[in-house]
Amino acid sequence: MKNKTSISIHLTIVSLAVMPYVCAANPVEELGETTVTASRTEQPLFETPASVSVLDDRDILQRALRTVPEALRYNAGVLIQKTTHGHGSPYIRGFTGRQNLLLVDGVRVNNSTYRSGPIQYWNTLDGNAVGRLELVRGPNSVLYGSDALGGTLNVLSKGTGFEDEVGKFYRGSLYYRFETNSSSHVARLEQRFGVGRKWGALIGITAKDFGDIRDSNLGVMKHTGYGEEGVDFKFEYMLNDATRLTLAHQYVNQDDIWRWHSTKFNRGWIHGAHVATAGSLNYRIYDQERSLSYLKLESDSDVKLLERWQTTFSYQHSQDSEKRDGRFADAGVDTYGFAFQANSELEHGDLVWGLDYYHDEVDSTASSARRRPVADDSSYDTVGVFAQYDWHATEALTVSGGLRGSYFHARWGKVFNRTIGLDESGSGNWSNLSANLRASYAVSDATRVYGAISQGFRAPNLDDLTGSQVANSSDEVVGSSSVNPEKVVNLELGVKHDDGDVSLTAAAFYTFITDPITRVKDTTVIPNLLRITNGEDGYIYGVEIEGVWYFADHWKLSSNLSWQDGKQKAQSTVGGPITEDTIRRLAPLSGSVSLKWTHPNERFWVEGSILGAATQNNLSAKAAGDRQRIPSGGTPGYLIASLRGGYELTENVTLTLALENLTDEDYRVHASGVNETGFNALMGVKVTW
Repeated sequence: MKNKTSISIHLTIVSLAVMPYVCAANPVEELGETTVTASRTEQPLFETPASVSVLDDRDILQRALRTVPEALRYNAGVLIQKTTHGHGSPYIRGFTGRQNLLLVDGVRVNNSTYRSGPIQYWNTLDGNAVGRLELVRGPNSVLYGSDALGGTLNVLSKGTGFEDEVGKFYRGSLYYRFETNSSSHVARLEQRFGVGRKWGALIGITAKDFGDIRDSNLGVMKHTGYGEEGVDFKFEYMLNDATRLTLAHQYVNQDDIWRWHSTKFNRGWIHGAHVATAGSLNYRIYDQERSLSYLKLESDSDVKLLERWQTTFSYQHSQDSEKRDGRFADAGVDTYGFAFQANSELEHGDLVWGLDYYHDEVDSTASSARRRPVADDSSYDTVGVFAQYDWHATEALTVSGGLRGSYFHARWGKVFNRTIGLDESGSGNWSNLSANLRASYAVSDATRVYGAISQGFRAPNLDDLTGSQVANSSDEVVGSSSVNPEKVVNLELGVKHDDGDVSLTAAAFYTFITDPITRVKDTTVIPNLLRITNGEDGYIYGVEIEGVWYFADHWKLSSNLSWQDGKQKAQSTVGGPITEDTIRRLAPLSGSVSLKWTHPNERFWVEGSILGAATQNNLSAKAAGDRQRIPSGGTPGYLIASLRGGYELTENVTLTLALENLTDEDYRVHASGVNETGFNALMGVKVTW
């Protein structure tokens, strides 16, 4: 029976591979859509020489997506690892956590305390306040600087909509959703008001109460639930016909998120021949708090090099606290940011150029000096200057080239030196010059091919330099002041087709990795100590396909497929021999298929989908040793079927229903610390006025 199941999974994966050629890619790239993230200027998706996926608030509502990370799970090349139900760390082309860059309305969210490996910070964004998600796969350090190795996600918050209004307006909505599996509640109150084409304001309040989730094998996973509250505000004002001022604020607070897999409430998991071990701690709890405020001024002008420009001043605060058996740790970060960007239409092309600056101030406390998550009384400065030019060589050919120069300075006040048993201080600085070259050629009105050579880099942050963290529940991970930046060079070839009925994007990539920042055993101080250091060279390559086929009136078939592999060299212990091993953050062969029908009057729609992944047994030695999260023999494959629908009861009332995991499958997303929800019904209602 097990062999038949395995054969069924692989046959289905093969069918997923074939389907994009017959039909085509995900819910995202459709004719007429544009992106601003891929090139820092508004550009049609079809003409963008990069792999880009776009989702809007309607996609998020109709798919009843719970978090920002989970909103990406139907995109090619992305796996959503969840250490626990309240976390979410996308694996993008073999990179995760701080090796992927998160932006909110173009403002950099990554800060200098982000830990290595899968992290929870992307889940501190309120998905109910999102107007649009733009994901650019592949390195993008020329435009966005450090950390943009695997991909860049720009979370564009909801606008006030005042441009589309005439005269005074007062509009709002109330949304409520209930999940049966965990008895969870989500509520969102949103109010917009203002004067059309002059000014607008938006106020949003979100409250979430997630209960403990249930799996058909493990039953109720106690302490997987958590609470969350969020508030967001946006004010947009036209100073004149060409100049807009935007003032925005976001705040999210999450309480009592248990890292369930580390605790005794995790009794282990047995799935056929795959066995994951139980946890041992009495408790391991995170509290997370994040806020962002920014003031943006943007305008059109008659100055040749400043035909369109914008400048942004931002302030962010994050508080990350952990409590576990016998210890606690807390890190607070205040980030001050400034960014300027100008867009110019020149005679034969378009130029975008600008600069950005971010300054972190960090305070850190713990139950003992050696347990501080990062050095106390620290600061981190990032400065970058960039320019990219799109040359329209012919009507069919566009060539793009860009450069960024960056400088980083870190200062740490109190970091515990385990060798001498005392606190010490220090500083470091690094610089980088990155480049990219892209080209797009129109084979026909409906088909374009593109190629790209792009660099990515990540400068050491305060966690790399001074951190003290816990990995795999018992291993202690400490930083090193001698760490150097990690770099990648990515080669990509792709084709895009869009004839109105069929939309297809297919891309193959190969990424060279230099000096990857990794963890190596250091037994010279204490047992189970892992030291942050640079590894040797590595590589990762893969294929991503996604498409949409409107094969009949009111019918849409979507699918995607991705596959990747790679190796990396590193020392097994400090001073030990260099060995080659599988890239640790590889996603398994995976894909999805969705079929959607919409009633001719568009008041009713229904969609069925299948999400699948093959068994991931292509593991690194470190991944294979993480037995609480990755079972023996690797993470089993799965096929999950879901059904969703919606009905516009009246002009102002919309009902939604989702039936997820229809067959109540027992499964876990690769490298996660918690199993996914069993059968789950999600019922939602949205009332507008």
